[in-house]
Amino acid sequence: MKKLNQLLADITAIKVVGNAEVEITSVTNDSREAKPGALFIAVKGVAVDAHKFIPQVVAAGAAAVVCEDLPENLNDTVTYIQVADSTIALAHLASAWYDHPSTKLRLVGVTGTNGKTTTATLLYELTQSLGHKAGLLSTVKNMVDRTKYPAKQTTPDHMSLNRLLHEMVEAGCEYAFMEVSSHACAQHRIDGLQFAGGIFTNLTRDHLDYHKTVEAYIKAKKMFFDGLGADAFALVNADDKVGSVMVQNCKAKHYTYSLRTLADFKAQVIEERLDGTTITLDGQELEVLFTGRFNVYNLASVYGAALLLGFDKSEVLVKISMLKPVSGRFQTMRSPRGYIAVVDYAHTPDALVNVLTAINDVVCGKGQVITVCGCGGDRDHGKRPMMAAEAANRSDQVILTSDNPRSEDPEEILRQMEAGLDDSNRSRVLKITDRREAIKVACRLAKKGDVVLVAGKGHETYQEIKGVKHHFDDREVLADIFNDEK
Repeated sequence: MKKLNQLLADITAIKVVGNAEVEITSVTNDSREAKPGALFIAVKGVAVDAHKFIPQVVAAGAAAVVCEDLPENLNDTVTYIQVADSTIALAHLASAWYDHPSTKLRLVGVTGTNGKTTTATLLYELTQSLGHKAGLLSTVKNMVDRTKYPAKQTTPDHMSLNRLLHEMVEAGCEYAFMEVSSHACAQHRIDGLQFAGGIFTNLTRDHLDYHKTVEAYIKAKKMFFDGLGADAFALVNADDKVGSVMVQNCKAKHYTYSLRTLADFKAQVIEERLDGTTITLDGQELEVLFTGRFNVYNLASVYGAALLLGFDKSEVLVKISMLKPVSGRFQTMRSPRGYIAVVDYAHTPDALVNVLTAINDVVCGKGQVITVCGCGGDRDHGKRPMMAAEAANRSDQVILTSDNPRSEDPEEILRQMEAGLDDSNRSRVLKITDRREAIKVACRLAKKGDVVLVAGKGHETYQEIKGVKHHFDDREVLADIFNDEK
């Protein structure tokens, strides 16, 4: 338990009505979790305004309520705290409830359109391999040292985020690495956290269903860097034009990484293969188990961040050469018939270009590239024709199929994707709504030396149709197909 006034130390209140020294037994923004002694934060969400649940939580015995609008009828046994923005207050209260865990860790955030998961995960693995306990918050999984927790979203909600950071502190972790999504920035989920550093990977079109414009999307990402302290580092991709925008007016120390220009941390590609790449990092040649220039960018950022955290350069280089790709990120599987299948999470036009460019750079016309891809329902419609066009322009054959249609008609999604095709590539494109059947057809079309790219879902183990999640794993489907080929 904590005194209410302790929790309110970082909050700017407009008005406090009632006893500020009341004992608080729990903190929540979910009215269903309100118990006797709870502090309830009424947040005005996109779909629901939780202010309407204040009478319900008071009836459940809540001791205090944080709100933007004070109720007309105040209960004498409850303390009311009026604030300008409940969401920002929630972030600081969550941190305070869990004893400000981010101040007891060296927390590094990774933001950008593509590469967040790989970069954060590799930093976690690298740090653990160097003998330091670390935590991870990512799209694929959350890790408290070596204990795994499922990930429900890229960046957890305010309370879950601070609870996991607190568990990392309790487990003796020294470092934590987390993906910072644009939604998390816009919704102030990372407010109240103290970061040792921030990494910017790149920025291309994504999440415009939420942010509406690219400018708003950029602004959301920049909020993360605007919040970094003077003692932190900001490491940005010098080859992305938005990189310099991210660190404008940023108080943190600025550093860059690059493949194409002068930078604090420079990487170069020497030779590319489907099972790895020969690269240099700051002039030191090494073999890595990653394919594609986009992955070399990820490794350059990992290398730079590791050195900025104070790790030994020679040890870092050795460990980077031993790192393995993240689940569902350019994950290769070899067919008994001699073709290669690549499973990748690419679900934006730019990510699809990156993966197909990497494949074509290795294949060099010696085999066919067959791409299976779709677009998620209830998301940015504008990228659908772009995805189909990029796939067709960089593949010998394309099969458009379902991703996670969610509440939408999958046939309509495919029609919108098909609109991006022109007469020169339409003849090389099939539409097969059933994803399993689409993958099977792609594999039947493949010959020895070909590459089948199954894009869009990567690590996901479900397909969401009409609001219901059904078990579906691209890698399992491919494994079944390969077993039948033996």
